[in-house]
Amino acid sequence: MSQVVLAVVLAGLLDLTVGEPSNRFHPVAWLGQLIAVVDRPWPAPKYSGIGIAITVPAMAAACSYLFIALSGQLSPWLSTVAGGVVLFVSISLRSLIETARSVVKASETDRETARRRLRALAGRDPTTLSAGQIRSAAVESVAENLADGWNAPLFAFVCCSPLGVAIAGGAASWVKAVNTLDSMLGYRDRPLGTASARLDDAVQWLPARLTAVALGIDTPSAITTQRTWLAGVPSPNSGWPMGTIAAVIGCKLEKPGVYTLNPEAQLPSGDTARLAIDRVANRGVWSLLVGLVLVWLGGVVV
Repeated sequence: MSQVVLAVVLAGLLDLTVGEPSNRFHPVAWLGQLIAVVDRPWPAPKYSGIGIAITVPAMAAACSYLFIALSGQLSPWLSTVAGGVVLFVSISLRSLIETARSVVKASETDRETARRRLRALAGRDPTTLSAGQIRSAAVESVAENLADGWNAPLFAFVCCSPLGVAIAGGAASWVKAVNTLDSMLGYRDRPLGTASARLDDAVQWLPARLTAVALGIDTPSAITTQRTWLAGVPSPNSGWPMGTIAAVIGCKLEKPGVYTLNPEAQLPSGDTARLAIDRVANRGVWSLLVGLVLVWLGGVVV
């Protein structure tokens, strides 16, 4: 079990000090290239999409499992390093926070630069967004990605850690692949991505709500208040962390024409947006520390 603890420590240190590797060396970017290949017209796209939703995450999990397990055949310490690397490429916090901060800073002085940088965070069209709406999109993105890009893979790794570092790494990769499929294929007008979207909804259900609790743990009323704003959010999960951060920070978050969270407040100023981003970063670090404690306790129990 000490292997799993050290793997989590290594993954956290790599993310907090290095950030994401370049796309050329990033397995998630390779996964995206694979998904782009299967993203084409298929007969019976709904049923073909079910096959893709099952096969692609299973392949990602199997590759990670084999990478860690084969490393362990050479040395137990190599499997620890391999497990840490697998978890590292499955989670992302530093790059997310840095990008969001750069968007907020640019929104105050150079709106066109902010709009261009926002494309790395949010899928919406930024060309007509006001400065406040740009900052809103940045805050929404970091809150949502804290749940699905950080806490969900980490949660999977921690839950499977009693079964060994190879299975834990495979579980984290599986969750990351499910989320990547949803982000690339899971649109309402695309039957090929329906199964991927539904699977991601199921996988992210608990992490999204745990993330909301983490963001609002010192302001419990925020968690109950934000539930009154969720009716317009298409996703059954993303509104939870976004609505909670809106309630805690006291700002309005909106995707024009789709939803508005905390409608009585004002769109975030630069200082308010930075405060929200800092809270997300802080809660991400706390999630990592809680994960370490749970892994260690799991080892003690087992």
